[in-house]
Amino acid sequence: MTRRRFLSTVAALPWMARYHELAALEKGRHKIRSLDVMILQGRDRNYTHVRVNTDTGLHGIGEGYGSPGAGIKEQMLALEPLLVGADPLEIEKIYVGLGRHTDGSAHTFMRGVSGIEMALWDLAGKILDVPVTTLLGGTYRDKVRMYNHGGPRDPMDKASCREWAARRHEDPHGFTCVKYSPTHTTPEEDPARDLANRVLTTEELRRIGKGYENAREALGDEQDIIVHCHWEYDLRTSIQLAEAIAPIEPLYLEDPLPVEYNEAWRRLCDASTVPIGKGENLARRQGFEPFLVNAAVDVLNPDLRNTGGLLETKKIADMAEVYYVPFCNHNTGATVCTLATVQWAAAVRDYMVCETVINRYDWMLDLVVHEGPVFRDGFIHLPNKPGLGIELDPDVAKAHLADGEEWWG
Repeated sequence: MTRRRFLSTVAALPWMARYHELAALEKGRHKIRSLDVMILQGRDRNYTHVRVNTDTGLHGIGEGYGSPGAGIKEQMLALEPLLVGADPLEIEKIYVGLGRHTDGSAHTFMRGVSGIEMALWDLAGKILDVPVTTLLGGTYRDKVRMYNHGGPRDPMDKASCREWAARRHEDPHGFTCVKYSPTHTTPEEDPARDLANRVLTTEELRRIGKGYENAREALGDEQDIIVHCHWEYDLRTSIQLAEAIAPIEPLYLEDPLPVEYNEAWRRLCDASTVPIGKGENLARRQGFEPFLVNAAVDVLNPDLRNTGGLLETKKIADMAEVYYVPFCNHNTGATVCTLATVQWAAAVRDYMVCETVINRYDWMLDLVVHEGPVFRDGFIHLPNKPGLGIELDPDVAKAHLADGEEWWG
């Protein structure tokens, strides 16, 4: 076996063996009966939720991608016939068996599969009466640091930056890490600006550098800043952007280059003094492997709704540990995905911080039944309950159903 092949399959045998040991007495006692899917509507996105039901009355819930994206509900319902009658504790077997719907030219069902896989872990924890973190190998931390979004209204104006920093310091959720994107010029104010190319103009680079320096000055050194991109720059521009923001010592620069792997990612990491992060668009170990093998990433931030779910992403983390690459998480999901990601993050050794958007909406905070605040000092504390440790509030969910949707279908 080649080194690359070995590192692609490295893994999780000890903790998976422990999972099968825990599950042994319950295997064969439960069968999947059906799936229910419902979509909740936010201000500008929707959120797809799935429930896996068994013939013993237990169920597990998960969350797949909603928007941006389409057809996730249809993916899940199309997969239902392949799941009915299966033992829900055979999570890896089910995931592998669904491979013909995630491989090949005609099938791209990874987002649907990922949401179902998340629900299976919740169900397994309920069957075995332990938290999901226990099933994933154990808990490295009992709370997970979270970050939110939003930069100054006008980064070039120091007063605007001070107002922004004051709001952050006064935020009751206590976040100590924030992510936001550089601002762009317009062709009207900056003749060099071309909306079609992958280049930042000299004026944009100057403003970006100054804007982030103003933000750092206002915010102080006690909070981390992640610089957010959307795969829009070429290699030379990405290097220039990293140089422009280097003085503020960002936690990392996210996704400056287009998604797919090529040598430009390695060259960027070699040239940059700022850590380079990516991962939200990648699926399975195969998508992450070239970035690790070629030293083309410094921080990985997978999204559990894209990668294949909790087990596959745990295997990715095991593979990354060989290269000493740490993890964050991309997570623009609602509350179920957020709390599932927190369970996953608690079971990963080299972990830093998890994204969240649920602080933007009161209803998302209340979508799950909870006592006390969801966030404490910028962290989410793990519940000591079976599965994901969550229960949906029916009234909150029903109040935010997308058009045409019903409570669990």
